[in-house]
Amino acid sequence: MNEFFYMGGHGVYVWSAFAITAVVLVLSLVLPIIESKKLRKRINQMLEQEQD
Repeated sequence: MNEFFYMGGHGVYVWSAFAITAVVLVLSLVLPIIESKKLRKRINQMLEQEQD
């Protein structure tokens, strides 16, 4: 099992690449959701101001 993580001396590079990829994928999913919520909130505020 230890050899699996060590990967013949290349484990640091392999696992860091996996980690960076995972972070990028998560951010690619989360950031648009956050921006969408902000935009919807802003649009709703603008619509409420127009109605007043």
